[in-house]
Amino acid sequence: MREETFSIRTISPLFLAIAFLALGYGMIFTFVGVYLKELGVSNTSIGIINASFFLGSILSSLISQKIITSVGHIRSFATFASIMVVSFLMHGIFFNEILWALLRFFSGFAFYGLLIIIESWLNEKSSQESRGIVLAIYSITFYLATAIGQLFLNLGEDMRHHLFEIGSVLVLCSVVIISLTKIKEPALKPFERYSFPKIYSVVPLAVTGSFLGGILVGGFFTMFPIYVLTQFHSVQVVSYFMLITLCGGLISQWPLGKLSDKYGRRKVISYSAFFTALSSLLFVFSSFSAQLTYGCGFLLGLTIFSLYPLSVARANDVVDENKDIVEISRTLIFTYSIGSFCSPVVLGVLLTYFENSIFILFFLLNIFLAFYALSKKRVADDAMSVYVHMPVASGAELPHLDPRQE
Repeated sequence: MREETFSIRTISPLFLAIAFLALGYGMIFTFVGVYLKELGVSNTSIGIINASFFLGSILSSLISQKIITSVGHIRSFATFASIMVVSFLMHGIFFNEILWALLRFFSGFAFYGLLIIIESWLNEKSSQESRGIVLAIYSITFYLATAIGQLFLNLGEDMRHHLFEIGSVLVLCSVVIISLTKIKEPALKPFERYSFPKIYSVVPLAVTGSFLGGILVGGFFTMFPIYVLTQFHSVQVVSYFMLITLCGGLISQWPLGKLSDKYGRRKVISYSAFFTALSSLLFVFSSFSAQLTYGCGFLLGLTIFSLYPLSVARANDVVDENKDIVEISRTLIFTYSIGSFCSPVVLGVLLTYFENSIFILFFLLNIFLAFYALSKKRVADDAMSVYVHMPVASGAELPHLDPRQE
């Protein structure tokens, strides 16, 4: 326990910085796909361009820590934010598919580097007893800001081409806030890499759930806007759909967490996967109505964003005290990122040939996960940990903020 007295007020600037980052992140993430589709770019190319963002995030989880350790948190934050701003602005100046893939790669690298820095600061300013509330506020702030960011898409046609500039301004606002905040430089622990076979042998359901959770969430952010735009030819419908789905994810975190604490992760992962499979199929019958699509989006959001937190909770349940759960949790984040990277590439190809393929794939993957989860051994009630809320995107330092860690 740290000697200094904990106060939410002392770290409120960090939450404000997170809000500005998530606003820019959420807006640009959706807008890139919409903009490319309006330019007539193929679904396959859109998938590859969007996947480049997650490829950058994977590389960031591996090497950004070395950059932060070498030059310090403040300079690293300014560096990563600058890379992100330059990438955003370059989107609005030049269009070339290969260039945009590179820009999305650098954006992903910089964004996840920024998350690592903010999460390490939050961990530094949090006591063991306060980490639960800090992580909850972090998650709520991220969800709300990402959701609200979707409304920027509704700016008129005359302002639409300025969205990349608006996203840059939002990121720069976070730099101003961080620059004026006096926070002690935290120490980053080295990332001990685990092999996937070893991790899978320890927590198979957690690894599988994290990977499939990454596919679902990555597919939602990158290719769902393309499908909705194709069906309704309205950016406004896309923005409202994304907003409503994210709100569904936010409000379901607490009840699903409580249910998993009572009935176990295995059952709740399975039932959530069944629910996601059914809600995915409903999209096939909702394409004639924007209101029905909003409803299906809300139902989908209730469960897809909880699969990763449930998987991490499952890992905490089954791992014994002699294992390093922080490193296992980091590996689960890495697995989640790989799923997020694969999703737009696969879905981009499938959507080229069959517009409902995204829902068929989601249905099949979730049916598999539902039965796979039930096939795993039940954890005794007295061996279970507690469910912890997590943001829709997180960096490699988040496991240190988890209140379940020692």
